[in-house]
Amino acid sequence: MPDGTMQITPFQGFEPTPDTQRQFRDGLGRFASGVTVVTARTPDGGIIGMTANSFSSVSMDPPLILWCPAKTSSRYAIFEQAEHFAIHVMSAEQQAVALGFARSGTAFDGLDVQINAFGVPLLNDCLARFECQTNALHDAGDHAIMVGRVRSAAFREGEPLIFSQGQFRQFDKQA
Repeated sequence: MPDGTMQITPFQGFEPTPDTQRQFRDGLGRFASGVTVVTARTPDGGIIGMTANSFSSVSMDPPLILWCPAKTSSRYAIFEQAEHFAIHVMSAEQQAVALGFARSGTAFDGLDVQINAFGVPLLNDCLARFECQTNALHDAGDHAIMVGRVRSAAFREGEPLIFSQGQFRQFDKQA
């Protein structure tokens, strides 16, 4: 608006039902989140990864985090059974890595990866990393809530990759 004020559009209320899933998803998408890649060892000794934005801290003492894998994912069963996993917080420069693991659980080619003592792949170029032992798995509708006890953590300076309204974003340094 010319006078510098912002016009705010009114809320459009609805009841979350199967018929309004798109609206519900769009409403949830208004919350900006960070982007992570979660990795684990497969039962046959291979490695797998999955992009997730459902990550949160839970407790400082003991050190607990959570993430929420979709039960419909072809990779869900592997993470459901995993005793150990790692959460990697993606930096603003790692959109391609996040997209790679969104498409394929084996998108490790060309990445700086090492394997920890539990066989979990660790991405070395991420913004932060949390190596976890599975603490609990809770049913949560079409997702599960996977709680991990953090056994080791590391981080570096940098800007996070953000996901909001169906798009990857970065912080605006002008603000």
